[in-house]
Amino acid sequence: MTEFEPFEAFGDLDEISERLESPDPSVRRLAVIDLVETSSGEAIPLLVRAVGDPAAEVRLQTARALGEFDGVDVATALVSVLTDSETDVAQAAADSLAELRDSAASTALLPLATHSSAFVRAAVFRALKALQVDASLGPAIAALGDADARVRVQAVGVIGYLKRTETLPSLIHATRDVNADVRLAAINALSFTRNEVAAQAAADALSDGEWQVRAVAAETIGRIGQISVATALIRSLDDGYWQVRQKALQSLGKLRARPAVAAIIPFLDDPLPSLRKDAAAALGDIADPKASDALGARAQDEDPDVRKTVIWALGQIGRATNP
Repeated sequence: MTEFEPFEAFGDLDEISERLESPDPSVRRLAVIDLVETSSGEAIPLLVRAVGDPAAEVRLQTARALGEFDGVDVATALVSVLTDSETDVAQAAADSLAELRDSAASTALLPLATHSSAFVRAAVFRALKALQVDASLGPAIAALGDADARVRVQAVGVIGYLKRTETLPSLIHATRDVNADVRLAAINALSFTRNEVAAQAAADALSDGEWQVRAVAAETIGRIGQISVATALIRSLDDGYWQVRQKALQSLGKLRARPAVAAIIPFLDDPLPSLRKDAAAALGDIADPKASDALGARAQDEDPDVRKTVIWALGQIGRATNP
């Protein structure tokens, strides 16, 4: 967002305002650009006026320009463009709304949470996410039942950003949504808690049909920090996608899951250097002396990052054994 400071080099507002009235849309578009360059809050009323320009190119530039400002007036102008007949203009307005940080802007957004257009509803919840206002929680929970998956994804984001323990049942329910993007967002949103039930919901998602969801589930378990679901992570080390195996390795290290040591050691010989490195890092985090010999055998790994991590892991084990 622009911090409003004095301006000099781009013409005064009166001169720019006159150019906004030019019959040439290219002149009006350049005037909009100059309004942004002024870095002045006094430019906002002129930009608000420009969102109604008859030329799509001017409206597009204005929708983008408003993303450099903040406040209720900016939000009100942008939401009016969400229903623009030109898709790129409407999308630019949605993108600029997502840049808002003034919580007062929520007053222009919340009434549209039940708008007839799914695009508008999704844009509104996307914008409300960063504002983190309490009043958005109820509409967001209600929107978890929206017929459009785009809206449900953004509603999950609002709930996740608010980080309220009482919303866990709603988020956990969303981890079983029919849409993979919603499931992924809901599982990721569980990361704020240390709740064992949430950890189990993430563990259940390790059997999801989409590998991207499984990868996020594996990562989320590490963030939640519940060792009780380590067994599910160990099983994920056999996942058919290396991305899932990698997240499982990383989370097992974060959990310091000693029961996983035997399952992690074979990854020191994995063809992928990144997995060898993550296996060594996990073993270092766990610091079980049983991994010393296997790590020692990899001290001359062909990959320098793997060698460095192996040496670090051996040091971790040494310090844990001889504090």
